[in-house]
Amino acid sequence: MWNAAVAVRPALVVRPRSSAEAATAVTLARESGVGLSVRGGGHDWAGRALREEGLVLDLEHLRDVHISGDTALFGGGSRAADVVTAAAPHGMNLATGTAGVVGMAGLSLAGGYGPLTGTAGLAADNLLGAEVVLADGSLVSTDDDPELLWALRGGGGNFGVVTSMRVRLHSDRGLVGGTIVFDRHEAQTVLARYAELIDGAPDGLNVLIEMTWMPDIGACLLAVPTWSGPPQEADTALAAVERLGTPVANTLAPTSQKELLAQFDQHVPNGMHWDIRTRTVATLTPELIGLLSARMEARPGPGAGIGLRPLHGAAARVGTDDTAFGQRESHVVLEISAGRGPDEDPEPYRKWVDGVSTDVAPHALPGGYPNFLAPGQHEQIAHAYGTHADRLVAAKDAYDPDRVFTATPLPLPDVPA
Repeated sequence: MWNAAVAVRPALVVRPRSSAEAATAVTLARESGVGLSVRGGGHDWAGRALREEGLVLDLEHLRDVHISGDTALFGGGSRAADVVTAAAPHGMNLATGTAGVVGMAGLSLAGGYGPLTGTAGLAADNLLGAEVVLADGSLVSTDDDPELLWALRGGGGNFGVVTSMRVRLHSDRGLVGGTIVFDRHEAQTVLARYAELIDGAPDGLNVLIEMTWMPDIGACLLAVPTWSGPPQEADTALAAVERLGTPVANTLAPTSQKELLAQFDQHVPNGMHWDIRTRTVATLTPELIGLLSARMEARPGPGAGIGLRPLHGAAARVGTDDTAFGQRESHVVLEISAGRGPDEDPEPYRKWVDGVSTDVAPHALPGGYPNFLAPGQHEQIAHAYGTHADRLVAAKDAYDPDRVFTATPLPLPDVPA
């Protein structure tokens, strides 16, 4: 598991090599009364891929990828890097998250912000179909069930085991990206200019900001821009990012999607202990910018940071009811994370992430990004899916009435902790 703080230990791990074997495992788990969980990439920070003294259906062997035209078909255990590597020789990219080691299923089913959000949309928006093992052991295709596809496009892995996925690919017109480092003392200036930049950013420009710590630099702001629009417009768009402050370091250059993912993989190694909170804000106001800057100065250690992930462009133009994803207006997701070593006292880190989340709440929209929410955050969960909560509850009742599957949290009061 990516988060080494997860202390849950299952009784049994089953690694199917086909959808039929996955269906058999689900049936046997139900018949024997054993609790069931599903592991895709294993990156869920809350550890929901493991069930204490239960059966874990580990999809690590279901990672074959097949490219056909502008679609990719791949197994439910595939990582982002698996699909990107297969698509690259065909001149294609796809909507992924920021790291190559993250499982495509878990990422996509609950949203999936990433470097191509402005031109390709969220990962969930590109899900065209899936094979799913339901709680009764039946193997179904979303080609025959549009309501199941709708629920999977934002509702998480709460309705069955997704053993294969078919997603839309996008032509690679040439990417430009990298990192730009700004001094922490410029935080308020950089964030104020960032708020203006993303408010009118072209679809091709995506800029992730990390308020973080880096070796040999210390506390800093790390801007991670990606240009996926017309190549002739790249220089102008990226120059605006460079003007956010005074760059301490700058690695912007023509790149590939595989290289973009790899630059994050080295920063998210397995073995750290993590606590994560999230808030979604419509805009970065001066008050919020001052709050975030002050909170970063009071971090408990170098592993504590705040990431800012924007949604705009293609992702904001998807119809509100076309998918189960809850927030389609342009916004910024805050990932409030605290990573620590196994021997460090967890309490200061937990107090910090909770404190930042509490302070940001008055400035935030209701709800939050489901992939970052913990099961006990009931107030945020109730609003995380926007106007789709009732429809998702109805889908849960239809496809998994006995509550066999637990993934990203749904507003279900009858699900035990």
